[in-house]
Amino acid sequence: MARTGLAGAVRVARWADAALGPGRDGATADGKATLSEVTAERAADDLVLSVAQIRADWDTARLSGLVEVHGDSARPGWRLRAWDRDDSAVLRGWVALFDAWSLASPEPADHEPAAVAEVVSAMPQVLSFLQLSAGPVPVEQLLDLLQQRVTELRTERCEIPYGPGSAEPAGTPGPAEPAPVEDTPLAPLLDWALQALASVGALTYGDAQATLTPLGSWAVWVKLEQICVAAQSPAGNIEQAAEAMLRGCAQLRPNAARAEYRAWLAARPVGSAVTELLGAARGEDALLRGLAFEALRVVGAPAEPDVRAVLDDPALRPYALLWLAEHDGIDPEDAHEVLTREEATWLWVDTAAAVADHGETEMLVRHLEAALQPTVPALLDEVRAVGHPRTVQVLVALAAAHPDPALAKAVRRAAFQVHTGG
Repeated sequence: MARTGLAGAVRVARWADAALGPGRDGATADGKATLSEVTAERAADDLVLSVAQIRADWDTARLSGLVEVHGDSARPGWRLRAWDRDDSAVLRGWVALFDAWSLASPEPADHEPAAVAEVVSAMPQVLSFLQLSAGPVPVEQLLDLLQQRVTELRTERCEIPYGPGSAEPAGTPGPAEPAPVEDTPLAPLLDWALQALASVGALTYGDAQATLTPLGSWAVWVKLEQICVAAQSPAGNIEQAAEAMLRGCAQLRPNAARAEYRAWLAARPVGSAVTELLGAARGEDALLRGLAFEALRVVGAPAEPDVRAVLDDPALRPYALLWLAEHDGIDPEDAHEVLTREEATWLWVDTAAAVADHGETEMLVRHLEAALQPTVPALLDEVRAVGHPRTVQVLVALAAAHPDPALAKAVRRAAFQVHTGG
């Protein structure tokens, strides 16, 4: 159903990939990702469609992440690249369109923007009711539910009641009472919302009743499931920023940490969550760097463009290369083979810094045994060469932890040489 519903958008996105890429004629005229008249007509001629259909499919392609517009050029989104081989990319594209249902159809011009916003905020509850009903529901019943939810939203906003005996200063008008729902005709807005949801394939609407399609029912169920997962956050970190959440997961076993990552991700839009995780990875704490990429493994394919974008960052490059290798299907045991010797050595120092900051001395000694280099002198030579900012601290900690006095002395000497620029 998702492939069928997005077939027109895929066709226009592929046309744009071929015709509007960098160095070709511009895609847009207003800097707002709207197709220029000339471009729309050219697409209509090439694809033998009407200009109106081209514009509709173009908007759908943008909302579903099949095409991205930058300035006056267009480029394919990762979902278009993965379209033929990855069913999850197709479903994620449709869910992105489903989430943007209120943009898929023009909102009623003769209604207050605040009332439109209230209806948009209330529709998840209406959709949940449709999902739980598992069949046609009369629009009259949905209208009653919508009115109840809008009333709740207005009540929640009126947080400070001003009445007799309150501490309101004399002569100061209190906040306006929320307008009664009866004063706002919601039936036309519900009609608009149901038509918009029908236009993206989430439900069928006619004969004064609405029914979720199998695709719409699945999407609502997934969102309900995500809410339940988020509510059952095992360590209670879902309200924290990425850095605090990762610190909270540092002491958890791998499976428990992954459950926490899933709960944290379920409570956020994917794009902002990935940005936040990469922001935490850029910090000075090497442990958070490793944990951030573990959380990005839970994100999966949607994180790929952002992970590729950090390949030029020396501190993140080894982690990003390993993530991309595993994402491409390479066994995690063999993924290290994609790193150069220098990248692998940088990663060894970064991981050693995490162990030195947060682990036990025995772990640091064991980490020495995990180095690629066959001898300690060879390791020290290559560690000095990669120029990791934590090299001195790592070597000092390793010298203090190692039980072999001769080896510890050699490591201390190396630390001193790095410290003095040798």
